[in-house]
Amino acid sequence: MENPAPVVLDPAGRDIHGEAARIRANGPVARIELPGGVLAWSIADQELARQALSDHRLSKDPRQHWTAFAEGRIGEDFPLIGWVLMDNLTTRYGADHTRLRKLTAGAFTPRRVEALRPEVQKAVDELLDELDGCAPGEVVDLKARFARPMPARVICDLFGVPAEDRVQMLRGGEANIDTTLTPEESAANVAQWHREMAEFVESKRRDPGDDLTSDLVQAQAEDGSRLNDSELVGTLHLLLATGTEPVMNLLANATRALLTHPEQLALLKNGKVTWADVIEETLRAEAPVAHLPFRFAVEDIELGGVVIAKGEPVLINFAAAGRDRTVHGDSAHTFDATRPNKEHLSFGHGIYRCIGMPLARMEAEIALAALFRRFPDLELAVPAQDLSPQVTFIMNGVETLPVRLTPQSR
Repeated sequence: MENPAPVVLDPAGRDIHGEAARIRANGPVARIELPGGVLAWSIADQELARQALSDHRLSKDPRQHWTAFAEGRIGEDFPLIGWVLMDNLTTRYGADHTRLRKLTAGAFTPRRVEALRPEVQKAVDELLDELDGCAPGEVVDLKARFARPMPARVICDLFGVPAEDRVQMLRGGEANIDTTLTPEESAANVAQWHREMAEFVESKRRDPGDDLTSDLVQAQAEDGSRLNDSELVGTLHLLLATGTEPVMNLLANATRALLTHPEQLALLKNGKVTWADVIEETLRAEAPVAHLPFRFAVEDIELGGVVIAKGEPVLINFAAAGRDRTVHGDSAHTFDATRPNKEHLSFGHGIYRCIGMPLARMEAEIALAALFRRFPDLELAVPAQDLSPQVTFIMNGVETLPVRLTPQSR
């Protein structure tokens, strides 16, 4: 039997779950085609994805282990070049990855995360106060007015980003997940993003503050071998972007799920399910990160009945893994907060588990509970089928989330 043709990923991400199903139909580990005609593998099976996330034979370092890139066959005209050129945890392997992870994980210890609770609550309350000023029945983009600025404010406060610089500092991460950018636009974004972050680091060297960027700069000054300038800038890229985009999608996806499943919202209001149940089910059924680049085979690897050749790129298909029918049955595509098994990999696994996971969960629970408490009549302002997806195949979210916070007549 001939191997099925690779599924060509839609750069605009117009049907994340339909595309994930087509990939999974070709096998638990299947060929895909990335922008630029680059072939890769997508791991859509939950158990195999879990294995891959812990497999030391899969590297995240393209300079060492992506044969086509190392040999110059993949150049800066590759549309996803931003994911290759970063210098942080997402592009490191082995001892280098362990070193960088230890340096950054300290920012998200349980004690530090819990200490942020008042700041998270403050950010949520201030944004809701602003929304409270809307006229009855006014249509509001909840993503732009709440889901995006809330985590952005928290992470920027944590790293000491001045209020006037935040939009520009976060724009690079937003552009990096836009898979419709041309190669030229992608390369220009990487260059500008790097330059702006380097200038930010220099400002902290001149005038340190009580923030985590200043802590990283101080650690570098005390032991320059631990974190070079490129790694410091790259680490800030990673932490600011991952501290904003996935949480934004988690908030928007959970809100959309509840507003389109009123029976689930009723269970929540009646105490039959908890906010933790809603959040975990959202992470499973609507993984905020859909299809994450990149890993590279350090040697030939047999996985899911195929051989991934040494040097080939691999993506973890979180959108497909969360809806794996072998784990979650025929209802895997359905949002159900009462589901006893909400197992997912949306925060990664093992040595590649997201270091910001405790903060993301806390932010989501505080924000969602406060939102629905403040606006118990919250409703979508458009039919659910009219919601446009986020323009990317890397993330899974909506472009906008138009809602009415209150009825047209209070």
